[in-house]
Amino acid sequence: VQLQASGGGLVQTGGSLRLSCAAIGSNFKINEMTWYRQAPGRQRSLVASISAGGVVKYGDSLQGRFTVSRDNAKNTVYLQMSSLRPEDTANYVCEGDYIAWGPPTVVGRTTGQGTQVTVSS
Repeated sequence: VQLQASGGGLVQTGGSLRLSCAAIGSNFKINEMTWYRQAPGRQRSLVASISAGGVVKYGDSLQGRFTVSRDNAKNTVYLQMSSLRPEDTANYVCEGDYIAWGPPTVVGRTTGQGTQVTVSS
């Protein structure tokens, strides 16, 4: 199972972006999907996660500006970001917990390549 993230780019302060992360493979199910971000010189931090059933969690102080959602039919998770600030500048990476029925059956976690978000002041 592979994850492909897209939607990053350059935006001005106060702007919005929508990130997507699509899971690609065969005979699999994605359970919890999580967005992380990491800026140069800083530790990776949680942005948001969403379970297969739609239970969501957000990183500190992000709820209200960021909204995570998913389309299970498309195996895709979205991150809608609004009121962006320069401190939101980072590489945004998605991860997914999956089960794949090969055979053999494999349970694992896969990480996408990340998409860069840059917010100019």
